[in-house]
Amino acid sequence: MRIIALLAGACMALTAHAGPGDTVRAYPAQEVAPDTWVITGPLGEPSVSNQGFMNNPGWVIAGDQVVVIDPGSSLQAGRMVVAAIRKTTALPVTVVYNTHIHGDHWLGNQAILEAWPKARLVAHPDMIAKAQAGEAQTWVNLMSRLTEGYTDGTRAEIPNIAATDGMSLKLGNRQFTIHASNDAHSKTDIMVEVDNGVLFTGDNVLNRRVARMDDGTFKGNIRIIERALKLPLKTVVPGHGEVGNPQILQAQRDYFQALMDAVRTEYDAGKADYEMKPAVMAKLAAFQSWDNFEGAIGKHISLAILEIEQE
Repeated sequence: MRIIALLAGACMALTAHAGPGDTVRAYPAQEVAPDTWVITGPLGEPSVSNQGFMNNPGWVIAGDQVVVIDPGSSLQAGRMVVAAIRKTTALPVTVVYNTHIHGDHWLGNQAILEAWPKARLVAHPDMIAKAQAGEAQTWVNLMSRLTEGYTDGTRAEIPNIAATDGMSLKLGNRQFTIHASNDAHSKTDIMVEVDNGVLFTGDNVLNRRVARMDDGTFKGNIRIIERALKLPLKTVVPGHGEVGNPQILQAQRDYFQALMDAVRTEYDAGKADYEMKPAVMAKLAAFQSWDNFEGAIGKHISLAILEIEQE
């Protein structure tokens, strides 16, 4: 029995520390709208157990070509996405949209280019600038550290086509429209609207998960969501969490607004962040079942105070 246990431990270690030649274990792809597919990643932070994969890669089969949105966190995750795409179509990927600077969404670009070298990479101009200025390598290093080397071999393939707000491209038989913001989740964000009623939100919107907001603003995120709520949508693909209908947008907006309102009330009463936490949490009772609520709420209160003080 001891030998079996040792062998099992060795196998787990090999899995955890696999590197350049490996591929993230397969997750099922779901057709969420006509010709539109999404792999829903597990919730949580990048880790050894999830092999660094935890976003929602998607693709649209657009007539004679394929358009990809956020192919994942690493070379290994991107290879899993490539394999899933090939199960749905033999058509080539021609365009990849990256929704923002956070590498868990776009470091899979490398695998896409390995499979389809002519694919074009598109992102917010500020995302491109930040990646070129060093943030790309920061994310490569972070993913390696969080997965204990599993994502090693990943190279940052930085987009070089800037997506401006309102930019609309006809790709194959589908129209893709960009809704960009420089003050939402990461200040480098685009949302991708497809003419079949699907919106890929990036991390501007999550489904029942509390977002990391260190790089953005709550008020800016509210504004971009309110724009999205006016669109003729049927399906919303959040950056993390299950795909759903436009009610996902409303829930995310409501969380941010409730947070800002609660913090403002306590701030105006003269309370410090640690003093107001119980009252703020009570006012956010409807959201306490969301993933990462306990871990993020303290930081969100502090960030909300900073926004209020900057008014």
